[in-house]
Amino acid sequence: MSAAPPPPDAQALTDEVEFSALRAQGPGGQNVNKVSNAVQLRFDVHGSSLPDDVKQRLLARADQRMNKDGCLVIKAQTARSLEQNKADALARLVAVVAEVWTPPVQRRATRPTYGSRQRRLAGKAIRSDVKASRGKVRE
Repeated sequence: MSAAPPPPDAQALTDEVEFSALRAQGPGGQNVNKVSNAVQLRFDVHGSSLPDDVKQRLLARADQRMNKDGCLVIKAQTARSLEQNKADALARLVAVVAEVWTPPVQRRATRPTYGSRQRRLAGKAIRSDVKASRGKVRE
C-alpha cells in the first residue's frame, strides 16, 4: 500500500486562486482610506484540482468562509502591504486544505474493561453514601 501524497503547498494552489484587492477596515489613519491593502482570496473548490474526497470534506466543513456556490473566501488585512496580505491569505488556504487532506480515522467501538467498571461502581457507591449522609439523622 502506497503512502498518500502530501497536501498541496502554496505554489501548487496559487494557479487556482483569484485575488482581489480592497480597502482594509479598521484604524489606520489617512492611509486606510487611500490604499487598497486588504486581499480577498477566492478558491473555487468544485473547479480545483484537489482529489474528490478532499473536495467533499472541504465542502462538508461548517465554515462561514464557504459560500453556497462552493467557493472559499478568505480575507486578509492584518499587514500593511498587499504582498504580505496575499501570502497570509494563501498560507491560511493551505492550512485549511491540509486540515482536511487526511481522512478522519473511523472510531472503533470498544468495551470498558472489568477494572474500569469496578472503579466506576465504587465511585458511585461512595457518592451514594455521601448523599445519603446528608439526610435526616435517625436514631
